[in-house]
Amino acid sequence: MATRRFLRALCRHAAAGADLVSLRRHFGAVTSIRSRSIIRPAIEQEKSLRHRDLWLLSSRRFCSVKTPEDDDMEDEYEEGEGGGDVDEVSDGEMAAGSRPHKREYTPEEKEAEASEIGYKVIGPLERSDRVFKAYEPVFAVVQIGSHQFKLSNRDCIFTERLKFCEVNDKVILNKVLLLGSPAQTIVGRPIVPEASVHAVVEEHALDAKVIIFKKKRRKNYRRTKGHRQELTKLRITDIRGIEKPEIPITKEKPVKVALKQEKVAEAA
Repeated sequence: MATRRFLRALCRHAAAGADLVSLRRHFGAVTSIRSRSIIRPAIEQEKSLRHRDLWLLSSRRFCSVKTPEDDDMEDEYEEGEGGGDVDEVSDGEMAAGSRPHKREYTPEEKEAEASEIGYKVIGPLERSDRVFKAYEPVFAVVQIGSHQFKLSNRDCIFTERLKFCEVNDKVILNKVLLLGSPAQTIVGRPIVPEASVHAVVEEHALDAKVIIFKKKRRKNYRRTKGHRQELTKLRITDIRGIEKPEIPITKEKPVKVALKQEKVAEAA
């Protein structure tokens, strides 16, 4: 019985991280090879049990049902460790399966990031707005992100997904590289000052699926993935920064009436 009590006390102190000097003072020096061969496996077994109990206690927070066995295990753990609490997981040590929180942008950060891409969000389109105009013989070359587009009034383009804008929002494209009309052409260096292209966001959509297939021959390695790029559909409403020529209004010639008169003359 004394040997069993000695082993239990020794395992308890070893799991708690006690010093061997204090153990020798309390229980005396352990010199026999037989006692050492008995003590070492017992200490390792006790440590494994402690680690298992700690893992069960830390994983119990993800379970909504609490059983009596959990209460008994928690009481035993507190008695063995002196009533210590389980360390809480900090924000920096998040679990691998947990999703990070979405970043919240301030209005200044939103405006700065949008201007780097090449656009500015004005606001939602209202019912009283009359932004759609008749066709005008003017075109512009604008840059959105890393892509360039040639635009004219009433055109429709698809760009990569634009942040911080929703459907029916009015957008101004600031990076205008070139403006042209039948009368003149303005080339920017690299951007035309005081030039802008107005547009309306019509839709956020997905592009056609692209299949990515990877293979390493003679290695039994094949990977197939699919990707659909997020797109934003823009409708061009106005181009500003260049003089727009007036479209002459031509009267239609009465062609049908002249044909009828010729037919009547031939019949007579």
